[in-house]
Amino acid sequence: MKSMSVGDLVIFWHSSTEIIGAVGVAKVCSKPYPDEYQFDRKSDYYDAKSTKANPRWWLVDFCFVSKFTQPITLADIKSNKKLAGIMVAKPGVRLSVQPVSQQHFEILTSH
Repeated sequence: MKSMSVGDLVIFWHSSTEIIGAVGVAKVCSKPYPDEYQFDRKSDYYDAKSTKANPRWWLVDFCFVSKFTQPITLADIKSNKKLAGIMVAKPGVRLSVQPVSQQHFEILTSH
């Protein structure tokens, strides 16, 4: 997350919906900054190991760029040989924030 720069394009993924998958493109619209919930003892996201001097959780703001005509599901990604090696399709990898190569980005956005 901390390596993201303003203007970087990202693939936006829906994971808590009926159809799970990549749904569009967004752009990073802010520099990374600490997630304030990690410091709030009343928050479900409180992290006792995180301090203001040494935060563990960072975030950026995103701006909408475009929506895919239809979601690209994990099954779609796994069955596309051109997407071999993409991190989201690797066994045991949890989706959160992951790098996507320029080649994979172009394949996903060309649908």
